[in-house]
Amino acid sequence: MEPGFPEPGLTSPVARKARRTVWVLLMLCLVALSTMPGVSHASTVLVMGDSLSAAYGIDPAAGWVNLLKKRLGSEDDVVNASISGETTSGGSARLPDLLRQYHPDIVLLELGGNDGLRGLSPQQMQVNLGKMIERSQSASARVLLLGIEVPPNYGPAYTDAFRGVFTQLASDYGVPLVPFLLKGVDLDTMLQDDGIHPTAEAQPIILETVWSRLEPLLNQLDDQPG
Repeated sequence: MEPGFPEPGLTSPVARKARRTVWVLLMLCLVALSTMPGVSHASTVLVMGDSLSAAYGIDPAAGWVNLLKKRLGSEDDVVNASISGETTSGGSARLPDLLRQYHPDIVLLELGGNDGLRGLSPQQMQVNLGKMIERSQSASARVLLLGIEVPPNYGPAYTDAFRGVFTQLASDYGVPLVPFLLKGVDLDTMLQDDGIHPTAEAQPIILETVWSRLEPLLNQLDDQPG
């Protein structure tokens, strides 16, 4: 149909009014869809963690990473590359292949606990995590650092140095930090018999702690053009 020529059968006032009504309704639907909460482009979140993120000792469906998947919904992919017993050295070695395979928008780094339990050098842990942050940022991924703490029986010098690794990395690389992944978890009643791993009841609490820092990163993705 050439511009400027009336369409056959739609020249009467009633027909023209009906057509205008249809267009108005269509435009209102489009506006409503564009402003609905939760409607955003798909993103990929890569979780690099150890047993705390691998749902050690509990039903994997109850783990905080799986709860995160449910919260984000089908438009967002959550890749859980966590391995029980993983150290920062092992995670650093695995990360490049995972970045190439999944092209994540956000990388959650939850490593260091096993370095601490083995009494490994906090300085080397900092080097390993720093490399992981740099590689993730070079792959255009945002990073969320999830801190953990070692028991006080390791001595104040070691525990302070260990805790300082996470705050220093967050400052050096300008990445958001969850200072303590298990914040809010009752360590007297919500740990398994080994005294290390959180129970299923603790997982929703962990999710909320992570979500407080993850949600702003997801919102930043939503604000990106395209």
